[in-house]
Amino acid sequence: MSTVTRPKTEAVATAPATLRGPARVLLRVHRKALWAGAALLVLGIGIVVALRVWMASAKELCADGDITPCGGSVYQPSYARTSTEVFLGDGGTVLLLLAGLIGVFVAGPLIARELESGTFRLAWAQSVSPAHWLAARLAVPAALAVVGLTVLIAIYRWGLWALRGYPYSQLPRWYDSGVFPGTGPALLGFALLAVAVGALCAVLVRRTLLSMSLTGLVLGTVALGLGMRRYELWPHVLRQGEGPLTLSGGDWHLDSGMLTASGRKLYWPDCFGTDMAGSAEACMRARGGVLHFTEVHPASHYWPLQLVETGILLALAALAVFAAFRVLRRLHG
Repeated sequence: MSTVTRPKTEAVATAPATLRGPARVLLRVHRKALWAGAALLVLGIGIVVALRVWMASAKELCADGDITPCGGSVYQPSYARTSTEVFLGDGGTVLLLLAGLIGVFVAGPLIARELESGTFRLAWAQSVSPAHWLAARLAVPAALAVVGLTVLIAIYRWGLWALRGYPYSQLPRWYDSGVFPGTGPALLGFALLAVAVGALCAVLVRRTLLSMSLTGLVLGTVALGLGMRRYELWPHVLRQGEGPLTLSGGDWHLDSGMLTASGRKLYWPDCFGTDMAGSAEACMRARGGVLHFTEVHPASHYWPLQLVETGILLALAALAVFAAFRVLRRLHG
């Protein structure tokens, strides 16, 4: 792999370098991508607004969303309501993919393509240092991503809010993997990580398609890992006694079982598939279980989980940015 060196320039008096000039050039060169991003933003807003209008215009006869006579033994929601629940149930995943797409764009067309084709030399020859060149390619997409995704988060939460308060609603729960990533600041943290990882992969690989593929792989791994271990980001609540058998609607149920006299936890799956005659509870009792327990994340844990995940993502993003500048400095010097 050849070393990227900064072209030598004549010693002339120049104005102090700022990001304003490189940022303007970047926006002008990639204006088509900017328009495409704006179109996606408008499309996302339009879809949520259309679902709200469709649901509001449905012929619901009762305040609880029933389209059959109120107070009857049959409850049937409108097709608009159930369709809205289905569409919005994966809105968080869609927003996560959109944030990842920003990182892939940064890795490929924004940075790696210039390094691969050699067009970066033109900017470096015009009194733009490598650090300013890379900083502009980090700051512009990061700022646009934060602004655009903040709008989409607000619109998405507004769409979900319309589904609250209906007793038989299949409302996507706050902790669902298709909802949680798109309703809070964790999405912004993931977008900043996507930009940073895209830049790091680009300066490391310096090949457009390979950089884009590597960025997608890294971001997918991070998103999958956080989704699988999210419940461990904040201490859960342990509820004991018979009460835990009845969970509130906002609880994220993690596990349950029985406690022994010494406080050791026995989980129900430990007794599933055993040859012991009788119920699973009899199996628990035979193993020393004396008190029921349930492990949950109540709805009040939404913000702690969001903030801890955001902090993790921002820390990873900072490390990736630091590494990208170090790699660029090593390659051009």
